[in-house]
Amino acid sequence: MATLGLIGAGNIGSALARLAVNAGIDVVLSNSRGPETLQDLVKELGPRARASTPAGAAEAGDWVVVTIPLRNIDQLPAEQLAGKIVLDTCNYYPQRDGRIPELDSEETTTSELVQRQLPGAKVVKVFNNIYVKHLASLARPSGAPDRTALPIAGDDAEAKRSVVELLDKLGYDAVDAGPLAEGWRFQRDTAAYVLPYAASSDIGGPGSPASADAVRAALAEARRHSERE
Repeated sequence: MATLGLIGAGNIGSALARLAVNAGIDVVLSNSRGPETLQDLVKELGPRARASTPAGAAEAGDWVVVTIPLRNIDQLPAEQLAGKIVLDTCNYYPQRDGRIPELDSEETTTSELVQRQLPGAKVVKVFNNIYVKHLASLARPSGAPDRTALPIAGDDAEAKRSVVELLDKLGYDAVDAGPLAEGWRFQRDTAAYVLPYAASSDIGGPGSPASADAVRAALAEARRHSERE
């Protein structure tokens, strides 16, 4: 049975855990405060869920979601994540994470920083560009006409194929945006960040399905905007 490990059990982690359990995938949750703080969520999720430490979630997962503040990536269990497919949801918020000169100068991207921190892992950037409320509500069965697509980026082709399969199970199509270095195209403040899934300018309002073509168009607009600057 496939297992999704989660390092970080906040809004995104909890939403992904619910989608996974609904799809018949076991989940192992963890956070920085200890397994005992996750018992209410585990009880809600049912027998497919259990709580562990970050190292335990890393060891158990066929895929491991990293959904923590970017400033804390140096605390990730690199040894246990070696060889694992790591789904990186991190975004850069200077007011929270502190200034990171490499990101400010656009020398690198958030997921490339995560990959550098986890040299033995196969990092795929995903889930960072959609508001968590919409992530929870827009999942649809495979083949549904109003299915939503999410962009992914990664350097390992096999890992990306596996993430596409996971997304399909969770209720989403995927658009391959290229290697990790292209992850900037759906980072914060781009056309592909949050906006494709918002029904109006009120980002916190109801979600709106975004097709693969719509996501590709948003990624292309992010590139055009960058070239104009």
